Amino acid sequence: METQKHLSPRAWAELLLLGLIWGASFISIRVALDTIPVMTSVLHRVFWAMLALWLVVWVKRLNVPRSPRIWGAFLVMGLLNNAVPFSLMAWGQLYIETGLTSILNAATAVFGVLIAAIFFKDERLTPARGIGVGLGFLGVAMAIGLQNFTTFNLQSAAQLAILAGTVSYALASAWARANLTGLSPIVAAAGMLTASTLLMLPITLMIDGISSLNLPAITWAAIAYYALFATAGAYLLYYRVLAMAGAGNLMLVTLIIPPVAIILGAVLRNEALPPQAFLGFAVLAIGLVILNRARPRD
Repeated sequence: METQKHLSPRAWAELLLLGLIWGASFISIRVALDTIPVMTSVLHRVFWAMLALWLVVWVKRLNVPRSPRIWGAFLVMGLLNNAVPFSLMAWGQLYIETGLTSILNAATAVFGVLIAAIFFKDERLTPARGIGVGLGFLGVAMAIGLQNFTTFNLQSAAQLAILAGTVSYALASAWARANLTGLSPIVAAAGMLTASTLLMLPITLMIDGISSLNLPAITWAAIAYYALFATAGAYLLYYRVLAMAGAGNLMLVTLIIPPVAIILGAVLRNEALPPQAFLGFAVLAIGLVILNRARPRD
């Protein structure tokens, strides 16, 4: 069994910073969607982030893999970790609040535990983890609103799209563990974003057509934030925190993201979530804390 890592003040500070960066990404994506279509917004996200990370790879003179198998793994990773979830969640944000999107996004950790238990023998679902998963799903259901399960509308479809995106994230995590271990995390992230850019380019051209670059300054600011800071920069910070805090403690970032997104949504877009959303997040947070304590340690 792995031992619990002690979180240093620096690790706590960088964990909090990562949560703040990702929490603010939801509002920046929503701001960009006021001007550009969904697929175009995703293409901007992966393309500019890809360029930024390859610049880091070049500056650090990291080895770039040439194996077709590795690049095939990057292609699957780009699909599961970028193209699919980014597209589903951006579309979902058109119809539900930014804060609710961030709460549902936290289900990634819950699905991650289930999928890991299916594919990896050392990630079995213990009773404690089963309780955490159960509370996680109950929290998600409460955040959506239990009464809403009797109806289906555009908001329901948006919520399902976001949850489908979290499943895709969880599958990507399992895929990375099985196929990308031993690679430099920065190179892996750059390769993944290259693959997702190649995937998104024809899809965007087919659905949105050729996008104009003559965009309002606020749109470019939003794109710059979610592509360069919340994607490229956050990947770099993520791996730093992972090395310092361990995967178990890193799960705590999911508890920081929703409050940030909820506050920014309220201040910048006058969004107001129903009380059930906050109660649901509280139950989900308890489930995530249980999962954090019950998982194997780094």
